[in-house]
Amino acid sequence: MSESSASLQGPVRLDLVPPDLPASAHKGDAGRVLCLCGSRTMPGAAILVVRAAARAGAGLVYLGCLDESLLQVVPPASPETVLVDYSHQDQWTIPLAARGDHAVVIGSGLGQGPRARAALEGLLACGRKIPVVIDADALNLLAGQVERLKSSAILAILTPHPGEAQRLLSRSIAPDPDARQAAALELAQRSGGVVCLKGQHTVVAHGSRVFTNDTGNWGMATAGSGDVLAGIMGAYVAQCVAGPHPEWTPFVAAAAAVRVHGLAGDLAASHMGPRALIASDLVTFLPAAQKRLRAAAQSGPG
Repeated sequence: MSESSASLQGPVRLDLVPPDLPASAHKGDAGRVLCLCGSRTMPGAAILVVRAAARAGAGLVYLGCLDESLLQVVPPASPETVLVDYSHQDQWTIPLAARGDHAVVIGSGLGQGPRARAALEGLLACGRKIPVVIDADALNLLAGQVERLKSSAILAILTPHPGEAQRLLSRSIAPDPDARQAAALELAQRSGGVVCLKGQHTVVAHGSRVFTNDTGNWGMATAGSGDVLAGIMGAYVAQCVAGPHPEWTPFVAAAAAVRVHGLAGDLAASHMGPRALIASDLVTFLPAAQKRLRAAAQSGPG
């Protein structure tokens, strides 16, 4: 992987892939990810997130179901997912603080109603230093108030597309590479977190560090593609907590997730053409993408 050296603070290895587990590992060592995603009208978002998280290596994937319809819809599509019934939950701070998750994904297909807002507020107030991937509707709930994340204990990983980034910053963002990088850096500074500004050549920023992605294609401009990325990212950042490795930081994990997501899209497009590509194909080709990047990392830099 390449990185923008102009804004790099110290050497950062971005050729890393998620670390292998020891032979004696159990599923908890692979990372526990709680996904607060999906709704009655967007159950597919939850399915894409949890399936992607599982294929990205999470040992335990939980789906917190704010809508009880997800309790029936998700199991046939993802029998590995553990369901948590939050459809009647009113107070979020205590149950979320008491859980032992290594990472949380919130927002994909969640909607922006009172229950979604309560879930987000509960996370911000939970008091745990835990990576939280904030996507889609959860980003829109933070529009114009991204600075609130700095006062929370969580480590935020924001995954906005350009429209969501504009709402977070309360200003327009030009589409050229320099403007996109500046916007990602501004969001990272104002939130205190990791920012993945999606689009062609997705930009990942944290502090003054920047990574610009080199994988992906126009066929990935399809509904659900971002949900798959959120699931991958949840699994990858969980490993920063479940199995601490000094070089496997949330910034590196986010950059790696973006790159493998794009490569899965490239492999899918090479098999069926970009026009036919749908988000589920990204999950299908994720194992091959991860295998290819691992082989490249093991063969040395290049």
